[in-house]
Amino acid sequence: MLSPPPNVTGYLHIGHALTFSIQDALSRWYRMSGDRVTWIPGTDHAGIGTQSVVEKKLFKEKNITRHDLGRENFVKEVWNWRELHGDKIIHQLRRLGSSLDWNNLFFTMDAPRSKAVTNAFIRLYNDGMIYRDTKLVNWCCALGTVISDIEVDYQSISEQTFLKLPGREEEVEFGILHRFAYPIADNTSDLKELVVATTRIETILGDTAVAIHPDDPRYNSLHGKYVIHPLLNKRIPIVCDPELVDMEFGTGVVKVTPGHDMNDYACARRNQLPVINIFNKNGTLNDNCGITDLINKDRFDARKIIVDKLQSLGCYRGKDTKHEMRIAICSRSGDVIEPLLQPQWYLKCKDMAQRALHDVESENIVIKPSHHTEEWNRWLRNIQDWCISRQLWWGHPIPAYHLSYEGQPSSDGLWFVAASNNEADQLVKEYFKQNNVSLQTNYTLKQDDDVLDTWFSSALLPLSALHWNGEHEIPVDYPTNMIETGFDILFFWISRMTMLCTYFSGKPPFKNILLHAMVRDSQGRKMSKSLGNVIDPIHVIDGVTLKEMQQGLYDSNLAKKEINESVALLAREFPEGIKACGTDSLRFSLISYTQQTRQINLDISNVVSSKNFCNKIWNLFKFAHERFNSLNHTTIIHTTKSVSLLSKSTKYLSLVDKYILSKLANSVIYAQNGFQKLELHEVTDALRNFIIGDLCGVYLEFVKPVLYGQHGDVDEEAQMAALRVLETCLDVSLRLLHPFMPFITEELWQSLSNQSENESLPGSIMLAEYPKIKDFIIWKDNKVEDDMQTVLGVIRASRSLRQGNNIPLGQPLPFTIWTNDQELISDQGPIKKYLMDIQKFIKASVIKIIDSQEENLLNNSTVSFVSPNLKVYVPMSSIYEIQTSLLKKNNINKDEKFETLNRKLDKVIVELDLLKNKIENPEYEIKAPEIAKKKDRRKYETLIEQRNELEKNINLLKI
Repeated sequence: MLSPPPNVTGYLHIGHALTFSIQDALSRWYRMSGDRVTWIPGTDHAGIGTQSVVEKKLFKEKNITRHDLGRENFVKEVWNWRELHGDKIIHQLRRLGSSLDWNNLFFTMDAPRSKAVTNAFIRLYNDGMIYRDTKLVNWCCALGTVISDIEVDYQSISEQTFLKLPGREEEVEFGILHRFAYPIADNTSDLKELVVATTRIETILGDTAVAIHPDDPRYNSLHGKYVIHPLLNKRIPIVCDPELVDMEFGTGVVKVTPGHDMNDYACARRNQLPVINIFNKNGTLNDNCGITDLINKDRFDARKIIVDKLQSLGCYRGKDTKHEMRIAICSRSGDVIEPLLQPQWYLKCKDMAQRALHDVESENIVIKPSHHTEEWNRWLRNIQDWCISRQLWWGHPIPAYHLSYEGQPSSDGLWFVAASNNEADQLVKEYFKQNNVSLQTNYTLKQDDDVLDTWFSSALLPLSALHWNGEHEIPVDYPTNMIETGFDILFFWISRMTMLCTYFSGKPPFKNILLHAMVRDSQGRKMSKSLGNVIDPIHVIDGVTLKEMQQGLYDSNLAKKEINESVALLAREFPEGIKACGTDSLRFSLISYTQQTRQINLDISNVVSSKNFCNKIWNLFKFAHERFNSLNHTTIIHTTKSVSLLSKSTKYLSLVDKYILSKLANSVIYAQNGFQKLELHEVTDALRNFIIGDLCGVYLEFVKPVLYGQHGDVDEEAQMAALRVLETCLDVSLRLLHPFMPFITEELWQSLSNQSENESLPGSIMLAEYPKIKDFIIWKDNKVEDDMQTVLGVIRASRSLRQGNNIPLGQPLPFTIWTNDQELISDQGPIKKYLMDIQKFIKASVIKIIDSQEENLLNNSTVSFVSPNLKVYVPMSSIYEIQTSLLKKNNINKDEKFETLNRKLDKVIVELDLLKNKIENPEYEIKAPEIAKKKDRRKYETLIEQRNELEKNINLLKI
């Protein structure tokens, strides 16, 4: 399995902690199940992200740009950053308990990976899969590079809105629709002008046509005609284009700016229009804009000047300030995307995408959860060729060399793809020979300044992380079993790995794709540095003060305004900081969250709850060791001998012994099935319920008298059986929990191993065997579980009677159990069979069993319901006798007691009346869901029972 390599842009965040917690749990489970596990760690150079972070750091600390340093020195700065933060990330991964194959640690720009990337590019180019072309691209002026379509976010606005953009002091106005007129050239009709509307008034200097619909009767006379550009005073054609123009929208006339709009670019190709680029790469206007005063003026600053010029010419027709629009935003920088015509390198994707679609459809690849398959299909069916070049200084250099010489046949020059300058030079010489160019010709050969898109190198990792160097030999361990990551990079990374690795190897890179939800804060907001809600997992593990969290913001590259806002948000969100919760608690709570498939709203209180669970486990073992030491007990764990001894002790096993072993078997079944289905939250839920509810809540309470008894008054065989059952539960629970909680389980495993006579125990729990269903299925007994639930029901009912009447457990009471279910009170039924256990546990002075025919004998008794077929009674006279004795003994004021009971009764009556009115409302029966009705009926019955008991107790005080 390959770990998604974290970007070396900083520290790991809580999303990384979730990813590595899931992957580590899977790795440990496979390892404990006897599989050879190779879980490969690495870090990603993250071209755009890392370059941006280092640039901001340099400007903040030294007030210099990368251009001040020069490319070579800037790249050195980035390598220094990588050494610093790459090591910190590895430290964080170790703190998370990640059992990675550290010997195979990679970095996407280390020598082996770089060689694989270079060779892969060359092979793809030679196969005709990579080509160079000049197309309209998404250009980020702030970053100075092209970005892919899937790195563009869209912000919808419905009216005049001012946005803060990077590198600008003043906010920029959006949500405005400007209208202006194009005078019709050589006009011979009544139409004098064509009015068009645009949200980007600055682009009219790049207009090369206006378009109408060929079927629009308003403009039939204008087919083949021209308009005059009002600012440039030049003729531009009127073209008919049914694909671009909606004649029902506005005036039915559209300005065509092929150099700065994707739809207009397509129109230009259909109509053979010139494509003019009026912007420099930094977002300023260039010489092509045609107006000297605007050259080198920022695109947004030019807006007002252009409007003023149109107004002075009488061509401006006003504006709409309530215009709904979508703004394309760079997800990396926050700047507004500028479509630009640029030469770039492209990878053909259509055929590779078809193979990836087929592999999922035929289940060669399985995506979990399955609803993500729809997104997979949507992306790949509509895939465009991938622009793989980036105008950055940090990244894998493109192994392409530009040839220029006098008399060359191409204006763009010629390109030769090779692993080095020397190899490219050899290709040039061969080219000269084939094309009869003199070998003495003076020429220059220069490597492309661009680098490859980060996702290109990452897409090769299932091969390159296994030491594939880009040649034909495929690694022995390829393909991997699975990949696990957040669903947000399904297309960025997963689909691209699938396409490229399948292309080179002929096989998909993994069988299973497991996707988890995105981690958000407790309020459901996306975690963002600018919001100040990004959580460092180490802060949750070790704890952190509010002051320390805020100081981290002051030390960051955020703008001062963002820092101030984030500092205030942290104060509201974490007024006490974050208390130390430990690694195991964080991991366990994160994995428990994976039942949420769309987003995970992380609440630190849930991590604290997992910490309390860890404390519960610790105290459980503390109790067990105290008993083991006190009784000189030597454990036998992690062997078939321990199961064998339990099997031979069946006649000494009590109901609760058998019950907990059945529940333990059930936990093993849930755990194994959960891992096999990749539904890890089912495993965490099952184990938490078993340890807290069954083992601590039920079993320990029942066996404490047995374990604390002395040899003279306890059955030694029963005590030994209980000890064997307890040690088995402890051992198996630790092994079941280990994939989620490696630290506490290792510590407790060592303590348990030290008391074991098994000398062949592995030195670490991570090498122990994960419990198998076949070894524990013999203890699964539904009849025992049903019987125990009946017994527990009687015990809870007796406790309810005691609590409702303030009778402490130290005061024995006479109990009567009534039932109309003869199976419950048969000789083999749970009531009679375990009557002695029940009597001891509920502290009954005497316990009777009667059936439905004798129920009238219980008229003067208070009752607690187990079910409609099973009830527990106590005579009111016995309750009154004990209450009177306790009142005298404790000198309790009878009047105060009377007032307290009356207050409770009044509250119950109010609740009862409200519920009764609700249920008796005619619309309730029609509109209320059945589950709500059932819940209300149970509550109504409970309130009736509480009212009756309180009234009885009040009557007792009146006597």
